[in-house]
Amino acid sequence: MDFAGKDKSEYVKETFNAIAGKYDLMNSLMSMGMDNAWRAKAVRIVEAKPGMKMIDLCCGTGKLTREIAVAVGDSGRVTGVDFSEEMLVVGRKNIENDRYKASIELLQGNAMSLPFTDNSFDGATVGWGLRNLPDLRRGIREMIRVVKPGSMVVSLDMGKPTIPVFKQLYWLYFEKIVPWLGKIHGGKQKEYTYLYDSACEFESQRQLTMIFAECGLQDTGYKNLVGGVVAIVYGRKPK
Repeated sequence: MDFAGKDKSEYVKETFNAIAGKYDLMNSLMSMGMDNAWRAKAVRIVEAKPGMKMIDLCCGTGKLTREIAVAVGDSGRVTGVDFSEEMLVVGRKNIENDRYKASIELLQGNAMSLPFTDNSFDGATVGWGLRNLPDLRRGIREMIRVVKPGSMVVSLDMGKPTIPVFKQLYWLYFEKIVPWLGKIHGGKQKEYTYLYDSACEFESQRQLTMIFAECGLQDTGYKNLVGGVVAIVYGRKPK
């Protein structure tokens, strides 16, 4: 992928700063409104419970963070971390009048070097974020480091469908229609072309599951959603 002379982290930050204002709308359009249900399933898999302290990496506009906040309740806490200041601006607006605002903290930070001590959280999620990291394994290991033994680490991201015909239609939609939607809704065709390119280059759900195990997680696996268009990959930190 051509990053126009920039390193990946810089390019990704600029890309998401540029699309922050339309990101939630585009997510809804691209997923045909199914993204909320996908987040809810990820929250169940990460085993978020009342009173827990959770972390949501690459939190963006805070949609998954907020879903976790509902699960941990008033007695719990969820910290969302993102590299893009503009995405966090939108995220803070999203929760400013929210019932669970007091349980949510949104911080700008680097997924490659999280500012938290070992074993700080009861679980970790990352939604549509791992493929944007300059070092995938380092990001996964940071998530593992900051959660307590026995906790779940969960990724929600685009997958690679394998069903014939459906697979071809999906990639055609992602390559042609998604950048077009980005252009008409925000004049950001180039940025949404990056989303397609990054999804193409990202590991399949089966490969990512193996990388989770390679990084030290146990009980790893994945759940396909919408025929594998989206996948939840998970693993548990050893006790």
